[in-house]
Formats: sequence, structure tokens, C-alpha cells
Amino acid sequence: MFDINEKILKKAKSMGFGDVIIFSEELDKKQIRFANSEISVGKYWHEKRSTIFAEKDRRIASIEIMNFDDRIIEEYMKILDKNIKSIEKKKDYMGIAEGPFTYNDVEETYDKRILESEPVEFVERAINSADAKRVAGVLYIENPKTYLTTTNNIEAFDEGTKIEISIRAFMDSLASGHATSSSRVLEKFQPERAGEKAGEIAKMVKEPEKGDEGKYEVIFDPLSIGNIFSLLGHFASAFAVEAGFSFLVGKIGKKVAGENVTIKDFGNMPNGYGTRKFDDEGVPTRGTKIIENGILRTYLLNTSFAKKYNMETTANSGVIFPRAWNIFIEPGDFKKDDIFDVRRGIYITNVWYTRFQNYVSGDFSTIPRDGIFLVENGEITKSIKNIRVSDNIQRMLENISAMSSDLHQIHWWECNTPVITPYIRIKDVGITRATK
Repeated sequence: MFDINEKILKKAKSMGFGDVIIFSEELDKKQIRFANSEISVGKYWHEKRSTIFAEKDRRIASIEIMNFDDRIIEEYMKILDKNIKSIEKKKDYMGIAEGPFTYNDVEETYDKRILESEPVEFVERAINSADAKRVAGVLYIENPKTYLTTTNNIEAFDEGTKIEISIRAFMDSLASGHATSSSRVLEKFQPERAGEKAGEIAKMVKEPEKGDEGKYEVIFDPLSIGNIFSLLGHFASAFAVEAGFSFLVGKIGKKVAGENVTIKDFGNMPNGYGTRKFDDEGVPTRGTKIIENGILRTYLLNTSFAKKYNMETTANSGVIFPRAWNIFIEPGDFKKDDIFDVRRGIYITNVWYTRFQNYVSGDFSTIPRDGIFLVENGEITKSIKNIRVSDNIQRMLENISAMSSDLHQIHWWECNTPVITPYIRIKDVGITRATK
């Protein structure tokens, strides 16, 4: 792939491009799907692709190539050149990172045993641990390789392993539970625990009744709060802020959460599902506090945005759209059981269809699914259904009343940016009736 990168880079220079980044990826991926407690589909695929970012006369554009025949590369570069000439100059474009850099290996991001393992075994262990009437879900094993070449003296390589399972257990049509396990190394992958938790939640559901509207103290399971707070990576991006699609516009140095809340992006986190050695410009990744003790400290920046704001890049390039790697929520000091010590509240184990009615204000709604429970005097008293969380993300951040001391890594198709989070209790959460 580095040979392909060099071929593309040479062609780009001959065509008069300025800043150029060739970000090439090679991915081996296995998938095992299961339904009705039996494996239904096994799939393997190998992908190669190169994303080319190019600048010419302060105009920027990108294109993706998946066929590396010389004729195809020539054709796509001509398309890129034609497209970039039709784009307006980006007057605030400030360039890409200048290398070279030194890269350190990140612990617990590559484990050859994952690639040599038998995925069917993990699925069977998860299904058996659920002890449910039926179980469904999916398991993935990935071996991503990243090759980066730029016009600014950067050539970088990273390789990792990933394994995750998403499992849903059913006792009947209204009694279900969902759990996941995601890891970069085998010893921290817990398919049995994921199956067991999904089964436990499903068994707790007993003849659910329609929930009442109102303001509740809500205990969010890591799976549910991970879905919601994964979106903080989007809102903290300097691109989203400048585009007006963020509730964090103009709030650097201001209070946006409770004093007990510190959230950071952790690009070089050991065993982080989104961890990588370097960002898309080749800058070594690191930890960046987005919110510290309730105060917004920074947006996520690439080199161009950083120069514009007279700051240092946070190593979150996306060349055009800076992005988070792993959202890390610092834990509290509550035991998990103490989180449930409320007079009257709701325990939400999972959500989906999280949608924002207003990105600038932060107003959103999301639909709880699987086990939803009424909590009274610290005890789960009954199952409920047909409710919707209708609230504001900043207000929820400000109203966090307790966080557990244990952390859980959440990543699945409803949570694209990995989130490392405790159980979180939030007061005065708005609950409305769902349409069905």
C-alpha cells in the first residue's frame, strides 16, 4: 500500500497539487450473525481503499479509490483536479501537519490470538450464557492496517486487532435485554458476560406497563448513555461548531456540565476500540480534555483549525471534519448498587433512534428499548414500556447526580464512536410517551 501511496503522491505533485494526504486502509473482517440461538451467517471480506485529500491554490477536495490499476488512478486524479478547480477558495485553510513525527506503540491494540481464534466458539459461549428462550446478534473480528503518506514528510503505519459482540436475549416478544463486549485484546473480551447480562435484563422484564410522562431521576446503563454521549465527539468538532451544528458554539471556558463531570477524547487509550497511533495528518494521538470539571476546555482540532484559533492541534484530524477517537467519561465514586438509590426513578438499559430536533440548542429525543424499569425507594418495582427521553444534552450534562466507579467500553452500530463510561444517574430527565 505504501507503493500505491507513493504512486499517487508522485502523480499529485506532477499535477501541481500543494498539500496532499494519501490515507490508505487494508481491512480483513469476519462476521458471524446468529438468530434464534443458532448461527445463521458467516462472512469474510478483504478491503483496500485509498482516500486522497488534496489542496491547490487554497481549494480543497478529496476522493476515494478502491481500484489501483494505473489507468484508474490516472482517471481519478483527473476527476479530483477537475472538481477542485470548481470549488471556491477556502480562505481560512491553514495547511496540514509538518513531519516527521515519532510514534510510540499503544498497549493492548494488537493481539494475534484474535486473528487465530475461532469466532464460532465465542458466539456459542455468549448464547449459552444468556440462558434465554432465544438469542440474536452479531460478532465481528477485524484486522485493520493503516498506511499514511503526506507531502509534509510523513509516512506512518499502524495495525490493530478488534473483536466485538452485540447480543440480544428474549424471554418473550416484550421481554428483551441487550449487551455488548468490545476489545482490542483477547483477555479483555467478555462474550459470556455480554450474554449473561442480556439474559439477566430480559428475565427482569415482567408484563411491562405504559410509562407515565414527567420528570424523573434516570439511571442510564452504560449501553444507553454511551449511545447518547457518543455524539459529544460530533458536537466538540471545530467543523460542527463553525457550521452551526453544535450546542457548544461560543462556550469555550464556560460551564456546560456539572462540576463532577470531566470528559476527554483519548486517542491513544490502551484497548480503546477507536485508538490509533496517529490522526489523518500523521500527528501522534493523545488524550485531550474536552470538558474539565464542567468547563468546556477545547474543541477537537486539526492543524488548520488550530492555526486559525492560534492553538495547538488536538490530533483529531479528519482533515476536513475533526473527530473523536474514544470518548472517555471519568468515573465517580459510587458503587453500582448505590446509583439506584432514588425515591422514584427509571432505569434505562438501552436506547436507539437518537435524533436532534435542534443541534444548536441541543434538544433531542431517543427511544428506550429492551428492559425499562421503574425504580422506587432504591428497588426495581415494575417494568414499563412506550416511553421516550425528550430532553436537552447540555441540561443532562449539568444534571448528572451520580456516576459509578466502574467503567464499560461501549461500541456497536448505534454507537459509532466508542465511549468508555460508568453507570450515570441524571436528575429531572424529561420523559414523554412514545407513539406506540
